[in-house]
Amino acid sequence: MAKKATRPGRSKTRPKPRRREASSASESQHQSELLADVRKKIDRIDMRLVKLLNERARMVVEIGKLKRAGNTPIYAPHREAEVLERVLRANTGPLQDRSIEGVFRELMSGSFALEHPLRIGYLGPPGSYSHLAATKHFGSSVSFEDLHEIAGVVVEVRRGHVNYGLVPIENSTGGGISETLTALQEHAGHVQVYAEVQIAIHHALLANCEPSQIRRIHSKPEALGQCRTWLATQFPNAELIPAPSSSRAAQTAVEEDRLAESIGAPPGSAAIGSVLAGQLYGLQALFEEIEDNPNNITRFYVLSKQRAKRTGDDKTAIMFNTADKPGALVSVLSVFEEAGINLTHIDKRPSGRDNWQYTFFIDAQGHRDDPAMKKALSEAERHCRELIVLGSFPRSKRIL
Repeated sequence: MAKKATRPGRSKTRPKPRRREASSASESQHQSELLADVRKKIDRIDMRLVKLLNERARMVVEIGKLKRAGNTPIYAPHREAEVLERVLRANTGPLQDRSIEGVFRELMSGSFALEHPLRIGYLGPPGSYSHLAATKHFGSSVSFEDLHEIAGVVVEVRRGHVNYGLVPIENSTGGGISETLTALQEHAGHVQVYAEVQIAIHHALLANCEPSQIRRIHSKPEALGQCRTWLATQFPNAELIPAPSSSRAAQTAVEEDRLAESIGAPPGSAAIGSVLAGQLYGLQALFEEIEDNPNNITRFYVLSKQRAKRTGDDKTAIMFNTADKPGALVSVLSVFEEAGINLTHIDKRPSGRDNWQYTFFIDAQGHRDDPAMKKALSEAERHCRELIVLGSFPRSKRIL
């Protein structure tokens, strides 16, 4: 009997791919089962976490009762520093310290809400860098109050209308924030520097038009200064317009474009601010990270009416006017040098009393209750017409 001819191109091994397909399907099924098993383990861990979190929360409620009975501040930066140091020492990974800190900051934020609701004042509107710093430091379970101006934040802390206020004190590119220094001059002795916060600042050019159409760029003067070189290169002919805050600049850019549209004119307004501000007010981030210094950091003071306790790693903010004698400033600074106290910040503002007389601001490492600092302050006072300790506070060790 003759063999049946095989059609050209047909392979006798054709069933093999089906076996491979069946094998792949089996492997895929096995992987799905493994994934489901791991997810079940995560679910069980999540349930244990929820139980432990609420067990912790019940302890927080008890602490809140004790604090209210003893009139103890709800937010205690020395305790915050202790908690963060302890949990970060215990962290062996794979979670990064930044992630662990974020979790515990939110936990502490929820604790504030359980102990006593807190109101935090900041320079707004929402989306400003002060708003970002406040939310990163205090978490999302507290109330935030836009107080419109830096001076307004200081005044409302002094009046007790907010529990704490957050104000920028210096930027790594632009230096000291004059509005904050002026407000501290006016209210020294009535508010205390209670903590400090550092955040990385990344600016974006926000607009709803083509870059070639931009004629006006709004932002806080400090933000414009931090992007000076980039702006001079990319938008040399644009008008740079100062605004009370970067988020207010975003609002203004939107308002101007709406007005232009209403009269049939082309859009042409932009703002420099955070990507968050663009999202909140409906502006596109045309260019991100336009700051001249990629390591741009702003340091903030947290203001309170209470004094912060020692942690062993603190700073003291001091304001003084020197005596009217030769070498008075050198004499003051020499006191700290001789005491072995490092000065981490120095700035000045016109005194507001006499022309060419200045008020100086310094941050010194150490707490006002440290013996060396006590002695140095007493010695420095002999060379000053006025010396006021603005507050001692835990040193910020991480950039949020």
